[in-house]
Amino acid sequence: MAKMNGAAVADTTNKRFANFREVADFLWQNAERMRGAYKPNEYDKVILPLLVARRLDCVLGPTKDKVLARLDALKDKGMKASDPAVDVALRKITGVPFYNTSKLNFAKLKGDPNHIAQNLRGYLKAFSANARDILEQFKFDEQITRLDDANLLYQVVGLFSEVDLHPDVVPNHVMGSVFEELIRRFNEKKNEEAGDHYTPREIIRLMVDLLFVEDDQALRRAGIVRTLFDPACGTGGMLSVAEEYLRELNTDARLEVFGQELNPESYAICKSDMIIKGQNPENIVRGNSFDQDGHAGRRFDYMLSNPPFGVDWKNVQKTVEAERDTQGFAGRFGAGTPRINDGALLFLQHMIAKMKPVDSKTGEGGSRIGIVFNGSPLFTGDAGSGESEIRRWVLENDWLEAIVALPDQLFYNTGIATYIWVLTNKKPKHRRGKVQLINAVDLFQKMKKSLGNKRNELSPEHIATIATTFGEFRESAISRVFNNEDFGYRRITVERPLRLSFQATPDRLALLRDAKAFAALATSKKKGAAGDNEIAEGVELQEAILAALGRLDPKTVYKKRELFEEDLAGALKRAGVIIPAPVRKAILSALGERDVSAEVCTDSKGRPEPDGDMRDTENVPLKEDIAVYFEREVRPHVPDAWVAGIEIQNGKAVVVDESKVKVGYEIPISRHFYQYKPLRPLSVIEGEIRALEKEIQGLLSEVLA
Repeated sequence: MAKMNGAAVADTTNKRFANFREVADFLWQNAERMRGAYKPNEYDKVILPLLVARRLDCVLGPTKDKVLARLDALKDKGMKASDPAVDVALRKITGVPFYNTSKLNFAKLKGDPNHIAQNLRGYLKAFSANARDILEQFKFDEQITRLDDANLLYQVVGLFSEVDLHPDVVPNHVMGSVFEELIRRFNEKKNEEAGDHYTPREIIRLMVDLLFVEDDQALRRAGIVRTLFDPACGTGGMLSVAEEYLRELNTDARLEVFGQELNPESYAICKSDMIIKGQNPENIVRGNSFDQDGHAGRRFDYMLSNPPFGVDWKNVQKTVEAERDTQGFAGRFGAGTPRINDGALLFLQHMIAKMKPVDSKTGEGGSRIGIVFNGSPLFTGDAGSGESEIRRWVLENDWLEAIVALPDQLFYNTGIATYIWVLTNKKPKHRRGKVQLINAVDLFQKMKKSLGNKRNELSPEHIATIATTFGEFRESAISRVFNNEDFGYRRITVERPLRLSFQATPDRLALLRDAKAFAALATSKKKGAAGDNEIAEGVELQEAILAALGRLDPKTVYKKRELFEEDLAGALKRAGVIIPAPVRKAILSALGERDVSAEVCTDSKGRPEPDGDMRDTENVPLKEDIAVYFEREVRPHVPDAWVAGIEIQNGKAVVVDESKVKVGYEIPISRHFYQYKPLRPLSVIEGEIRALEKEIQGLLSEVLA
């Protein structure tokens, strides 16, 4: 075994690896042997299951002979391999919760090239049930046939038999990186834009720091046991890093990890990692966390996740909305549901529902959450929308502790801006009612070699700076502290009075002919003679109305609606025409025109009617009185405006119609750290332009010479 930069490396017969990237490169290059029989976007069907199988094979290698000897001894006593006592005995020998009862291993599979398919199937079936469940997720049996038919199976199995993947040679965190790097490459070949952004290890380390920093002393207690859950665990990277970090803090501590994953391959990889490390593999569940809560009723001390960005949840919409409507806050989605094309905030609610309650007497209990989001959950959705209501629920319950804005280009398959949210239901006293925003967008270093879209990385120093800033909880160049209410606002509707003038000109009468209600007079749903008569009557009514309106003076401009309505009623009465209400409305709409010089239109109670086309909205900070804001920001510009649903009483705004005034929450983190940069002087810009002109002229002279 060799080491470089603190990372264990693997040896093969002819190859030594320096890091996880070289392991992935070696496997990828050898996967090219399958080209022809397989397309590059199909390599994962072979590489991933064999990689998992070989990893398990290496773990069991040192105890292989002892397991077989013990099995023979138990059979001599009349016990069957399926006997529970045999299962317990063999697990005790391997030291991990799985075993293999075949006399074969990867090395011995190479000894019989003529029966490689048969022997490989027999070997894989000889794993204990929990390990078989992992391998069966890949549906590898059909690939065995395909490889064998192409005379590739023996060659490919031989390749994997040469690679030592024992955890002493390739530690779990390195192996996890190998898996995720290969998956990233497979996704690229499939032209898949990964909504599943596998999380770089340095980001996970930062998240774990943020999660554990306030519990540092408690986590150092002897024999402490804590639980950690990831509802979108992927290949288990977050679970592994958190477990390793806790062991660094306290070798006597134990972290029991739980996860759920929808993708079968990622689920299998995660479960294989857990089973090798001695974690309970039953704690990793396959399925969609939204409609198949694999850990229903459980509560956890810590939760970490990097859920897919912009994941569509339409396929589970009915189940999610049914839980929301029937269980309310007793279920997971009582705060609301986000738009159908982004389920990120559903993951957050799912995790909050699994927080442990805090004992009011002892202060024990409670949970801490770290979750990675893109920018959408910060501000998407107006007041009253599902997203805004979820943010409101989180902030008004005082669960949000901090948000860290990360540099871009940190993830393998996306370069977008990302944010870590830290939440807890046991805030320390000095943080209660507060939210800390940390601007870490400039804390990164360029990678020597990019990985997909990942061109930047966090150094240990950057991680330490962010974690220290979080722990100190004070204002600085990269830290701002706000009250929860600072992110709230009331969305008010500003109305302007409707002012219309009316005139019976030929152009406006032409508009009336096209009006839907007016045109409907000449149609009928009836058939036969009665219908024909009715249509004829409708056409006659249309002509009678137009004739009556034609008797109004086209030069007269009515600046007051009531005066026009009086003359209209008189003209229709003289013509002996009675019109339905929709047609009357159509006449007023066609012959009316907005006119700032006209008088205000009023309703039956003499109140001004609002002009829908002039309607506007304003977001009033939650901590500011609406009346004060209105007088300062709106009234000077539109003196005749008013706020819908609001009455001013003793100089204060009183909400009389809550449907008109909605409370919303958003967290515009970039705005709070914006720094104005003055424009360069014109003289500087002019100098740059002249320099460019000279450069261009020089280039042209070289070309023309």
